[in-house]
Amino acid sequence: MADTFVRYERADSVGYIVLNRPPANSYEIEFMRHLNTAIDQANEDERSKIIVVKSALEKFFSAGADIKAFAANSTADNMRMVEVAHQALAKIPKSPKIFIAAIHGHALGGGLEIALACDLRLAASGNYRIGLPEVTLGLLPGNGGTQRLSRLIGANKALELMITGQTLSPEEAEKVGIVNKTFPADSFMDEVEAYVKNLAAGATKAISYIKKAVYDGIAMHIDTAMELERNLIAELFDSEDAKEGLKAFVEKRKPTFQGK
Repeated sequence: MADTFVRYERADSVGYIVLNRPPANSYEIEFMRHLNTAIDQANEDERSKIIVVKSALEKFFSAGADIKAFAANSTADNMRMVEVAHQALAKIPKSPKIFIAAIHGHALGGGLEIALACDLRLAASGNYRIGLPEVTLGLLPGNGGTQRLSRLIGANKALELMITGQTLSPEEAEKVGIVNKTFPADSFMDEVEAYVKNLAAGATKAISYIKKAVYDGIAMHIDTAMELERNLIAELFDSEDAKEGLKAFVEKRKPTFQGK
């Protein structure tokens, strides 16, 4: 039985998916199966409001696919891993919960693709690299990178990064929009926890509806997307959180949201 390369745990209302396959969180099919299980556990945990994907390793978020395994496998074997990865990562944008990648070490190739599947990416400052260098192996980013990166930062810049294999520092990644925010390395997880706890204490029902409106709407014609937005806000007007938020505003106090 393989070790559990990915585990799910929770602290209060924040869930954590922890990547732990030394030395670099390089992955193959079993790792991706474990990630799939952890994503399911996170989604099924009613007590978790926000999910953080992080690494247990000091220097790596994830170096991406296990190249030695790729080289030894048949194309059919490699495609089975890709299919498992696609199925697992597709569950993140469909989840009503916000997933945040906490990056404090190299996030390369498929490792960055895991982070790109998340809704937000927070990064520690430091001397490590972020990018999709698959072209240097004669491959393309096959776990969602060509699609998610181009949608995130625009096709022109994404294409340049992928066809050159260029990698970026955390600060450069923030500048082009891959990373939402960078924090000092010595206080990184404290900053991440403060950030996510603030979200977890917020109107998580509204947050989930915003996520749905953005992700579903972007693939629709604008008129259909606007109808989706109207339908979602109509439901929120009847929610307990909206009633509490409006009442708290009138009463000039901080609202107490329940995610309902």
